Amino acid sequence: MLTIEIFSDVICPWCFIGKRRLDKALLGETGDDVALRWRPYQLYPGLPPQGRDRRAFIRRRYGAAADPTQIPGRIREEAEQEGLELRYDLITRLPNTLLAHRLMELAALRDCQDALAEALFVGYFCRGEDVGDTDTLLNIGVQAGLDGQESEQVLAGDFGLAEVKQQLQRAPDVGVAGVPGYLLGGGFLLPGAQSVDTLQQIIARAKIRLGDH
Repeated sequence: MLTIEIFSDVICPWCFIGKRRLDKALLGETGDDVALRWRPYQLYPGLPPQGRDRRAFIRRRYGAAADPTQIPGRIREEAEQEGLELRYDLITRLPNTLLAHRLMELAALRDCQDALAEALFVGYFCRGEDVGDTDTLLNIGVQAGLDGQESEQVLAGDFGLAEVKQQLQRAPDVGVAGVPGYLLGGGFLLPGAQSVDTLQQIIARAKIRLGDH
């Protein structure tokens, strides 16, 4: 079994694009004997727990004339190629994603981590939902197959916190300097939102290498 660890942040547009491409790459025999494990990454680790107003953040970072509703051209084009309509005009918060990553740890135990990743991306990028808000996360979790009551208990405590922090520290150790980053078989890092063809070729090679050991 080849495990692909996906280092990702739920507010990273390239991670959303990359997920759709990986989904396509794993169709057919490429997906045989492949297990996915989503790992946390934080683009903005210094955000307060309640996040920040996104419009104010963008203007402070890029200047008063910056348009927070504007999608960078390349991101928009490549998202559209994957059938994604990103709605930056609906996004009002820049959330701290720590709670979302902790919920992803519960989803790993409940075998719905990939579904939760998809639901979080859609919630944030297509509906402008605040994925740093507990109630919003609970609703998204239920959509992905989690039990709402269990999720509420988990987020109220410290479940997953140690694992998330450990993986955040591990990311640079395995070469992750940006996301998405795909770690295949614990040893080979493929950075960036690669094409479907590239993903399929690299996965096939990783399976062969794994079989040689």
